[in-house]
Amino acid sequence: MAPNDEFIREVDEEYRRDQVAKIWQRYNGVIIGAAILLVVAVGGWRYWEHVQETRSQAAAARYEDALRLSREDKSKDAEAALEALAKDNPSGYGLLARFRLAGELGRENADNGATAYDALAADGNVAPLWQDLARLRAAWLRLDTADPSKIRPELERLAVPTNAWRHTARELLGLSGLKAGDMDFAGRWFDQIAADRETPNALKQRLAVYTALVAGGAVQVTQ
Repeated sequence: MAPNDEFIREVDEEYRRDQVAKIWQRYNGVIIGAAILLVVAVGGWRYWEHVQETRSQAAAARYEDALRLSREDKSKDAEAALEALAKDNPSGYGLLARFRLAGELGRENADNGATAYDALAADGNVAPLWQDLARLRAAWLRLDTADPSKIRPELERLAVPTNAWRHTARELLGLSGLKAGDMDFAGRWFDQIAADRETPNALKQRLAVYTALVAGGAVQVTQ
């Protein structure tokens, strides 16, 4: 390297050091403050994650306890545990608890269970996917007792090709036709199930029974 180039490099480096020193003298308080804020922010984020994980683990344990009570046929205790969990946790395991509670109520009384699912379907804080699931389960509980005209409009909305729950919705619509003795109506929905390439295998197996019932025609009751 030529002596002149070396001199220029040294001058340039000295100039940069001088500029850095001036910047530090002028803004050292801001730089230190920003560094402290960064450390606090990272620490706060880590703490928040820890708190969320701890809460999630506690909610999971409470949910498992409620399921255990249900398996032990302690329905009232299970319902109380699920209600408390749903109240303390508006999402996550709290939402699971609300669905499970509606199921527990439906085991005892179909109308009470359906009403609980209705509340989930009407809750704007619940994601649309889970609202639709709640509507589907409410319709399932009402299938044996409700006027078909009362439950079919909601099910038909869920039976469209783009809906995640369309397979079950179509099955319920077909079953409503069988129960009403309307084999043409039932057959149309069972045909849609058969035509859908994504129909689950378990439903395809049940479909064989359904189509046989449709082919047999409505049962005539004689007195």
